[in-house]
Amino acid sequence: MFKETIITAAIAFCFSGITAEGQSKDPLVFPKDNFTVETKTVKTSSGEKKVTFYSYMHILYVAKPVDKDFQSLDVSVPVKIDDVTIDAKNAPIFFSIGIGGYMSVRNGGTAAPRAGGPGGAGSLSSRADLALAAGFVVVSPGCRGRDNKAEDGTFYGKAPAAIVDLKAAVRYIRHNKGILPGNVDQIISVGCSAGGAISALLGTSGNSPLFDSFLKEIGAADANDNIFGSACYSPITDLENADGAYEWMYGPYPSRSGLVDQELSKQLKAMYEEYQLSLKLQGKNGFGFLTADNYERYLLQYFLIPSANEYLKGLTEEKRNEYLASNKWITWNEEGASFEFPDYVSHVGRMKGLPSFDDFDKKQPEPNLFGNKTTDSRHFTDFSLQHSTGDKNAVIDNEVKILVDLMNANYFIRQDNKGCAGYWWLRNGSSDNHTSQTVMVNLATGLENRNKIVNASVFWDGGHCADGDPEGLIKWMSEITKRGR
Repeated sequence: MFKETIITAAIAFCFSGITAEGQSKDPLVFPKDNFTVETKTVKTSSGEKKVTFYSYMHILYVAKPVDKDFQSLDVSVPVKIDDVTIDAKNAPIFFSIGIGGYMSVRNGGTAAPRAGGPGGAGSLSSRADLALAAGFVVVSPGCRGRDNKAEDGTFYGKAPAAIVDLKAAVRYIRHNKGILPGNVDQIISVGCSAGGAISALLGTSGNSPLFDSFLKEIGAADANDNIFGSACYSPITDLENADGAYEWMYGPYPSRSGLVDQELSKQLKAMYEEYQLSLKLQGKNGFGFLTADNYERYLLQYFLIPSANEYLKGLTEEKRNEYLASNKWITWNEEGASFEFPDYVSHVGRMKGLPSFDDFDKKQPEPNLFGNKTTDSRHFTDFSLQHSTGDKNAVIDNEVKILVDLMNANYFIRQDNKGCAGYWWLRNGSSDNHTSQTVMVNLATGLENRNKIVNASVFWDGGHCADGDPEGLIKWMSEITKRGR
């Protein structure tokens, strides 16, 4: 009896989280000695680099995971570059967001999440590998998404699960300061498309108490989740206003299926015009407030014409003449390119139907994002709810309104959230017709108006998630973190 009591007490003692030495047993301590040594060849513009790194795989970043195959991360720590030993103890951290289409990112220990998107420029390696070759620590977290479905048929990755998980991953990193290699005060997130939107959201919503209950529920570390910088490629954000922005840009232009309903298009455009005016975003160099009436001119002056000039000036005279001959809507002279906005939009062409995001049939990814545990998809705008139900007085539930805010980087900018990142790298392709060009530029301008350091531009003729300069991101990261100085 005495022996059984001792054994029972010992078991209870162990499960209480206290070790025999009386020390706290933290379930979120980074296993710094549990790694494999790997090598990879990274292709850069200056040639190939051999990188030797410590690889940590499938590390849980929350104490109470809903699904450990998604709520875990990989860490790559460079130790040698071309056989030269380096110390990454205080290196910046490249936080690689692999989300696409607001889908989940598996981290099951068999394959790492997508590493920062494609390189996008010739035969260069991915951005994450370029970061590794530059001596940065690379963290690749998995996360839940809108497609996660349990065996009982319930859903467990709808909004705001993805951003909650990534915040928890950031907290895990900061919780392990001095244990997990890298500078926890120089975390820079990188993502494209929906991943770009989540990267923006991670950057703007740092330390917001609105996520505390969600983070507590999954056992996130008790640490800050603000980040140093955010890189966002083609961010699909500001979802509740994206339908109107799309009609402002593409309304009268046909898709492959023909013209959309022009009356509904005009209604959405009018709603966008009102919304844009309400933002009171101040353009560059005393341009004034950005409105639906002057936005064409602003995009041309600060984004589209500069992008076209850089592209065309980079061509040989023969190649430039060939390009201009097949794009007669562009005028070229010694001062550079010039063209009209409608001709540019016609060149790009419309891709999506109407509404482009909160579609009436809820077939797009975004209504699926705003489902809940038992409902796969839900409308998230009054406009689409009213038209799909035939009830012109219908309004979305307050629960959905809250989720829409929690998933919108612009919401936290407007709230002047104090944990907003200070440095931003924003990129889009000039031919990306997944959303309006105003979406990224509104994000950039909102940040600039709050004195954040923003580097924003578009890649000429680039499509969705275009990246014509992956090494530019690495150079920018080195500059803002003062790496190597």
